[in-house]
Amino acid sequence: MSFSKALADGKFLVTTDVIPPKGVDLSSSLERLRSASGKVDAVNAVDLPSSAMRAGALPLAAVLKKQGFEPILQMTCRDRNRLALQAELLGAYMLGITNILALTGDDMELGDDPDAKPVFDLDSTGLLKAAWALEQGRDLAGNALKGAPAFCMGAAFDPGKNPAEHEIERIGQKIEAGAKFFQTQPVFDAESFIKFMAKVPKIKTPVLGGILLLKSARMARFMNENVPGVDVPEHLALKMEKTEHPAETSIEIAARLINEIKDFCGGIHIMNIHWEDRVPMVLEAAGLI
Repeated sequence: MSFSKALADGKFLVTTDVIPPKGVDLSSSLERLRSASGKVDAVNAVDLPSSAMRAGALPLAAVLKKQGFEPILQMTCRDRNRLALQAELLGAYMLGITNILALTGDDMELGDDPDAKPVFDLDSTGLLKAAWALEQGRDLAGNALKGAPAFCMGAAFDPGKNPAEHEIERIGQKIEAGAKFFQTQPVFDAESFIKFMAKVPKIKTPVLGGILLLKSARMARFMNENVPGVDVPEHLALKMEKTEHPAETSIEIAARLINEIKDFCGGIHIMNIHWEDRVPMVLEAAGLI
């Protein structure tokens, strides 16, 4: 079943991701991902996370499709102007990639090249509007296309935003611009997530709660200090600090969070950070397979 069909059918969705290599060797990621085959509905091809230079998300999405996975192509507005973004949307469709996650993108300060310059010609809502225009057979400048694409567009939001009102307003804008699903920033406090979702007007657009696999206390604290939209409670950092089995503890934390939020969202998105082979273990521990 395609991802868009699963969305339409109201299936509880499970997605995960693959971060492109800093280079061209994908073999280890694909080997680890193999165990998730048939257990996830789609796999995100991540687009230069933390503004660090890596291989591009579009060729990764094409490889994932060739390997039998349903890809979701992440597209950030940070690195491309509106011409390049529209060109990449058309190119993705020509390669049979129709699931797109529209993101504004992390700030350049997080990256590994201090000389790199941001673009931000559009934001994520602008990218959603660009995709909608292309589906109507015209580009953003109003020029006619020779053949129009059709996408399953998604977007992201941060359920930890405080106050929540502005983020909820942006959710509505993204739905109006064509978002058919959402993946959220990582959830580490189920109660806060549930309270946020209770404030969101009833929407039919499925929301996939983000579950990030912690690898260590050091990672948790680094992300708290450096990555916008991530807030790992100190008690979880201490739990990772004290454990003798980090992977098992991470799986336990993820499975507990999934069970606490699953009745309040339409699925989960597992951010594995090179732990692709742990994804089936998380799903099994959470009782989803």
